[in-house]
Amino acid sequence: MNEIGSRRRATVHDVARAAGVSLATVDRVLNNRPGVRPVTAQKVEAAMAAIGFQRDLSASLLARGRDLRVVFLLPAGSNEFMGSLAGAVERRAQSSAGERLALELRRLRPLDPEGLARALDGLEPAICDCAVIVGSETPSVLAAVERASRRGVAVVTLVSDLPNSARRHFIGIDNPAAGRTAASLMGRFCPKGAIGVIAGSLALRDHRDRLDGFGAVLAREFPDLQLLGPLESHDEPAHAEALATRLLADHPDLAGIYNLGAGNAGLVAALAASERARAVRVIAHELTPATRAGLDSGAIDVVLDQNPDHEIREALRAAQQCALGSAAPVTTDPIEIGIFLRDNLR
Repeated sequence: MNEIGSRRRATVHDVARAAGVSLATVDRVLNNRPGVRPVTAQKVEAAMAAIGFQRDLSASLLARGRDLRVVFLLPAGSNEFMGSLAGAVERRAQSSAGERLALELRRLRPLDPEGLARALDGLEPAICDCAVIVGSETPSVLAAVERASRRGVAVVTLVSDLPNSARRHFIGIDNPAAGRTAASLMGRFCPKGAIGVIAGSLALRDHRDRLDGFGAVLAREFPDLQLLGPLESHDEPAHAEALATRLLADHPDLAGIYNLGAGNAGLVAALAASERARAVRVIAHELTPATRAGLDSGAIDVVLDQNPDHEIREALRAAQQCALGSAAPVTTDPIEIGIFLRDNLR
């Protein structure tokens, strides 16, 4: 630990001394104001890192004299996990009095990139400092993120990233790692046979990343397992049920199913109707009422989870940093991958 950090919290005065600049220069760098040469800004940022300076975001927001306005654009529909995220936003909004936070939740038609693009285009800096979105990696969404950024509306992606866009930060699990974890577990459950893969939409980066991680581990470590799919359910339970029913009927050697999207109520229904629940190993995502029921009944073996309340907290931390105008990278705590079996349900 550095000398300052071992005694007390570092201040802007410490940053100015360490960088050899004035307090005004430190303030300009912190608030991304003009008038600072790039080499000087780099010195200030290096000094902040060296002495462990951490900005007091709450105090900075209070000092700017108005609320932080964050708009969450989340899919509506039958996806239970998106409902859990919406619930987390609503709970946070109820507890944010006195914190200078103004939160707004808008539910949009799911898997509708043009609708999301229109919603983003309707956000202006006068009503929104930061938009937190769940969106597909399509040209219309990427262009809308770019336009929002140019207008002064920061964009944070949630659950599914848009890495090749103007978004400021991503909040979510390591999706390739989630796919690798699913494959590692499935390979231990099933020494041979066919593994059906159901995705919500391959236009979603998180689904593609999970699929890539899953396929890579299966090919490398479990060559006796045949991958079937992916089949796209559009995260709808009825569509997921139809796809799972077809997999079960067409493949008597089906050893497992990995549903890397939503629609798990339909998957569980298909397994029950086929009378092959417990015989076919199933790995799904997100701890929801449907996956809890699946774990309880034995139809689902493992659920890989991400905590919605934690994600909303970290999204707001990112929004605070974006709203303060600093050009420094946004920093948030990682979102851990939870692994749930029937035995450790909370």
